[in-house]
Amino acid sequence: MSVNATEYERGWPAAVAPPTVARGRAKPLALASLVLVTAVWGGAFVVVKDATRQASPMDFLAVRFLIAAVVLGAWRPRRVLELSRKQWGHGLLLGLTLGAAYLAQTYGQQYTSASMSGFITGMSVVFTPVIAGLLLRHRIGRWTWGAVAIATVGLGAMSLRGFAIGPGEVLTLLCALFFALHIVALSEWSTPRDAYALTVVQLGVVGVLCLILGGRDGIVLPADPGFWISVIGLAVVATAGAYFAQTWAQSRLPAVVVAVALTLEPVFAGVFGVLVDHDELTARILLGGALVVGAMVLTEFRSTAPSSKDAPGSLG
Repeated sequence: MSVNATEYERGWPAAVAPPTVARGRAKPLALASLVLVTAVWGGAFVVVKDATRQASPMDFLAVRFLIAAVVLGAWRPRRVLELSRKQWGHGLLLGLTLGAAYLAQTYGQQYTSASMSGFITGMSVVFTPVIAGLLLRHRIGRWTWGAVAIATVGLGAMSLRGFAIGPGEVLTLLCALFFALHIVALSEWSTPRDAYALTVVQLGVVGVLCLILGGRDGIVLPADPGFWISVIGLAVVATAGAYFAQTWAQSRLPAVVVAVALTLEPVFAGVFGVLVDHDELTARILLGGALVVGAMVLTEFRSTAPSSKDAPGSLG
């Protein structure tokens, strides 16, 4: 993570603030950005459910990500062209990993329940510290594992109604693994300077991948204006904006903190389900949501403690 810290310091002139002060101020903002991202994604569940009733999931994903890449890329195209060959390679790998996660999740959802899919996808919070420890030799402290365990129990309380292993569960487990790989790689490769361009490349790769796989039978999309309003809104806000915010935030936060923060997504999905779809608000949802929020607060508390704020791979 030293690369990220170096790039971060380059992005703050000495006349503005010392690097340590700037980094301290950036962490709460980065975490707040991730919370906002999870709220957007949680609210998007309702919109996505309606949109995929009118188009196949693959066609929907292809259009959503391609529109997002074009809209975001048109903002500052020169920044994308200025990426080095190595950075383009990072963007390509990040996009393929993210695309693989979405594909595994999409196909896995055909063979398992939505609640089970949500729980297993959230297991990326467990895979993330394991991958960071094995691949990057990051020290994983007991407070980190405690937060991971609390978040996992919270996800289970919200989602599980029984457990069985089948093709859907295996595919969704692969999805969680790919999401964890994406989180770790993004925290390692993303810098404040390159967050925008990396986001454009990632989204473009996912869109092209889905277009290739979905285009075998032809891309079929409805002419309903309501569908396109939903797709464009999802592309601009929940894809271009949200992934840019995530990429930027991950240049400033350890991967494990990011993984725990992202477990808030099903919490917000449950909130919007109650408010919009009139889902039942149960004690399990309240308990699970409280545990997930508590886990995120724990990671923030430990990551800002004087003894651990400068240890990127550890919270304890």
